[in-house]
Amino acid sequence: MNTHSLSGKRRYTSKLSITYDLRRGRNCLVQIVPVKKKIGFLNIQTLIESHLLSRTSGVGSTIGAGVYILVGTVAREHSGPSLTFSFLIAGIAAALSAFCYAELASRCPSAGSAYHYSYICVGEGVAWLIGWALILEYTIGGSAVARGISPNLATLFGGPNSLPAFLARHTIPGLDVVVDPCAAILVFVVTGLLCVGIKESTMVQGFVTTANVCAMIFIIVAGGYLGFKTGWPGYELPVGYFPYGVDGMLAGASTVFFAFIGFDSVASTAEEVKNPQHDLPMGIGFALSICCSLYMLVSAVIVGLVPYYAMDPDTPISSAFASHGIKWAAYIITVGACTALCSTLMGSLLPQPRILMAMARDGLLPSFFSDVNKHTQVPVKSTVTTGLLAGTLAFFMDVEQLSGMVSVGTLLAFTMVAISVLILRYVPPDEVPLPSSFQVAIDSVSQRLSESSSSTDINVENTEVPVVSFDDATPLLDGVPVTHPHVEKAAVRFSFFIDQRRKVAGWTIMFTCIGVFMLTSAASILSLPGPIRFTLCGIGGLFLLSGLIVLTCIDQDDARHKFGHAGGFTCPFVPLLPIACILINSYLLINIGGATWMRVSVWLALGVCVYAFYGRTHSSLQNAVYVPATHVDEIYQSSASLAY
Repeated sequence: MNTHSLSGKRRYTSKLSITYDLRRGRNCLVQIVPVKKKIGFLNIQTLIESHLLSRTSGVGSTIGAGVYILVGTVAREHSGPSLTFSFLIAGIAAALSAFCYAELASRCPSAGSAYHYSYICVGEGVAWLIGWALILEYTIGGSAVARGISPNLATLFGGPNSLPAFLARHTIPGLDVVVDPCAAILVFVVTGLLCVGIKESTMVQGFVTTANVCAMIFIIVAGGYLGFKTGWPGYELPVGYFPYGVDGMLAGASTVFFAFIGFDSVASTAEEVKNPQHDLPMGIGFALSICCSLYMLVSAVIVGLVPYYAMDPDTPISSAFASHGIKWAAYIITVGACTALCSTLMGSLLPQPRILMAMARDGLLPSFFSDVNKHTQVPVKSTVTTGLLAGTLAFFMDVEQLSGMVSVGTLLAFTMVAISVLILRYVPPDEVPLPSSFQVAIDSVSQRLSESSSSTDINVENTEVPVVSFDDATPLLDGVPVTHPHVEKAAVRFSFFIDQRRKVAGWTIMFTCIGVFMLTSAASILSLPGPIRFTLCGIGGLFLLSGLIVLTCIDQDDARHKFGHAGGFTCPFVPLLPIACILINSYLLINIGGATWMRVSVWLALGVCVYAFYGRTHSSLQNAVYVPATHVDEIYQSSASLAY
């Protein structure tokens, strides 16, 4: 066993727990969980009720103000009365990613979310790009949401120019820049609230989310009453339920899919819940099911009250009620929009400091971002940095043109999480890097295994098979020398089969991803000549179908049961479900638009430079030593016994 030193630092300060936090993969370091700080950076005494945290965070982040606007735009341009089915299809597509998130969040709970899962299963370089894209997503997303709050607040006060002067938008003469003090103040207030503590911020988000849900329930109940009273005029149309056809309904589904973004923020609170194996999957499922149900009911009511072609694209819900003589409902709807925006703002600013903290723990960012305040038990420095950056953008920049970049980070994360599930099931990491603090334990276990092997003697007096002398070339089964020639051959064949199965599975996953990319690209780029387009679609579809068949036929790796925390949620229908998730997310990524991809490419290129000149040289993997994953438990136990 290799026992080179590793310049790693301990996260624990007291007695070690034999139960480890996570068997991180080949490209990341294993870290021990302290006894009094069971998981992560929060003290057990300050943990809030994890059920409330996981569910409130997910629902609050997912139910944004998008539903108050998307209903009108999508119904007019794509779906018509079939808008409810568009929300249903989008919810099913989001559920595919949710299943993948739930397994990884349960098995590998960490504040890094998709960054951490990519780090475990794919590697440091890809994980860095995912984390870098998530930083862009949460920063621009928070800024865009903040700038959307002030117009809604102005509506509550009586009109577009009714806000006090110190909160109203102003144009800087000569620069043609519209500043928004209200947006910046709201970002700073939310940042301060997040710095106070996760319990306090969750209570506020719970209150805001409750107000938002109540507003949506009012829309459903009052709108349903009006619909039954007036005979649902929006559904009594000669064009039927599908005026734009099934293609229009699917196009609407791809648009409203982004209304479900936000449930992934639940995974970023993995270190702040008491029972992540249970609470994280439940929180993700609860958030998605509640949001999908509310979206479908609201859309069903609104498109039934007003014909889809007569809907106001900017204020579809309030105008629908106003058309039936209930103008006062606009105030309740505006309150719902404001609370939805505030909840989404908190959901955008909550995960980013934790992702920065996870990246700093791995040495890819300065350790400044990994500092945790002793009193509040949250990464205050990372939170303040995030708030300052988002507040500055919200104050000076009209980030609406950049808001499309938010979708890129989310879809990249969704895609990588699905790929990580396939890797974890078929080719889980078989080696684990350990820090130098485990050097004594590694030497102890290595010596014990060596002594056990040399002292083992198999009794073969009653067998007619001649005894084969033990030398260095003799194969070992569980550390015991095998001296029966038939068993030797069987062991060699078994080892060869395992190696070949892993290679086949690894190459199949890669070619499946290539096939998905070719298929979605050829199907989306209509400017390609017909023969080239159909050829690429055929080749991509062949790769995709072949990969699905191969992965279905071969066995999943037994080592998956020993990777991370066992006994939690497992994603069903593997490999079909993750591959379907990769296909849907890749299709949405390809169709985002060339201008948005140009901006994202600049940001990712900047991230590559930062990683090349800082992250790679400061990575905690620089001097890592890899040990077989099968011996990790023994090393933990040995280290724990030596610590006493």
